[in-house]
Amino acid sequence: MRIIPLEQPLADLLAQIDDLQAEQLRLYDAGANGQDVAADQKAVEKHMKELQVEHRAPIRRDLAALETSGELRRIHGGAMAPERRAEEPLFDDKTAMAAPEKQRIAEAAFALIGPRDIVYLDGGSTIVALARLLIPLKQLTVVTNSLRVSQIFSNGGPRMILTGGECRLLSQTFVGPLTRAVLDQMHLDIAFMGTIGVSAQQGMTTTDPAEAYTKEQAMARASRTVLLADSSKFGKTSFVRFGTISQLSTVISDKQMPPAERKAFLRAGVETLLV
Repeated sequence: MRIIPLEQPLADLLAQIDDLQAEQLRLYDAGANGQDVAADQKAVEKHMKELQVEHRAPIRRDLAALETSGELRRIHGGAMAPERRAEEPLFDDKTAMAAPEKQRIAEAAFALIGPRDIVYLDGGSTIVALARLLIPLKQLTVVTNSLRVSQIFSNGGPRMILTGGECRLLSQTFVGPLTRAVLDQMHLDIAFMGTIGVSAQQGMTTTDPAEAYTKEQAMARASRTVLLADSSKFGKTSFVRFGTISQLSTVISDKQMPPAERKAFLRAGVETLLV
């Protein structure tokens, strides 16, 4: 891990923070595998705190310069990229966003499913729209970490297996290392994934490391991974990456998907369905 001197510019400092965050995710995974990582976790946390204190003045100076140049927008307690940063709305709020597009995307996804398939349904409002279409498929097996999906099937529908894990209220999903105990036993025909942001350059991203962890576990166990994302998700990046576009078999979006992103996905060999 690189140690950046105090006088280094903000770009290098942010690179170090990225390294520390990646190390946190690695230790998170190692801990889930039973390794003793407590000392390493404390060391990373200590270094993160030192960065917050010792680099405060240089960060403020560089943030002011970047805000003046229009490269970021300062907010209380930090800064964010203007317009491009993907934030996570409340679940019920995002359900109402681009509802017609999400329904068409769900219907296109439904067409990919065989009656006896084993499918994974991630969290997300488009995934919930897909789940409603699956109620008649009694011979289907659905593995899911979504509380909302489980509610849809609570009165009947496909065979359902819940991953368990810690319930994250914002996304209404079960996440974190406890989900691995179930997912490790599974072979999935198709994993249907949602995302907070996606771009050809940055891949798929979400706001929470534990959420990203569970997404990675599910994708690793699927023969095919299908991303369901309306056009508003493209060209945006959130906090934690959970996969690259090369890991996708198919992306389903609406016809407003940015042409440059579509070309990049096609160049990467990803089937792109616009509905």
